[in-house]
Amino acid sequence: MANMGTLILLAAEAAVHSEAEGVEGGFGLNLDILETNLINLALLIGILFYFGRKVLTNILNERRINIETEIQGAEARLKEAQIALSKAQEQLTQAQAEAQRIRSSAEENAASAREATLAKAAQDVERLKQTAAADLNTERDRAIAELRQRVSALALEKVESGLRSGIADDVQQTLIDRSIAQVGG
Repeated sequence: MANMGTLILLAAEAAVHSEAEGVEGGFGLNLDILETNLINLALLIGILFYFGRKVLTNILNERRINIETEIQGAEARLKEAQIALSKAQEQLTQAQAEAQRIRSSAEENAASAREATLAKAAQDVERLKQTAAADLNTERDRAIAELRQRVSALALEKVESGLRSGIADDVQQTLIDRSIAQVGG
């Protein structure tokens, strides 16, 4: 690019120098856009093509290399992303399996806890029944004992009243035997 700039600068100086000396003809480059002729355009295009081709080729090569580098980098990032996705999917699968295992374990634990609770409740009910039966038996025995005491007291009172009224000996003996039999049995 520097060569082309030098060439244009030399052509411009030659044109200015030839105008200053008043020399007509010769080789020069007319830089006035409105007065340019076909030869000057052809020369300019030829020079640009000759010198610009190398510059343009270098620029395009650098651009191609940069694009290839970017594509390779993108492909590498794609592979890394695919590997990361694969690992993430594997971890997701493992996490789902672990969640299912935990869920199954929790269901089993809940079932065994429910069974244990039902068994404990059944034991508690049975224990309460036994306690209630024992309490009932105790109350019954106490009531029977109390009734026996009352019957004995009533029998003694009756015997005493009969003795006071003068009951015959054989009747008194029968009453006493009955009272004793009731207290004992």
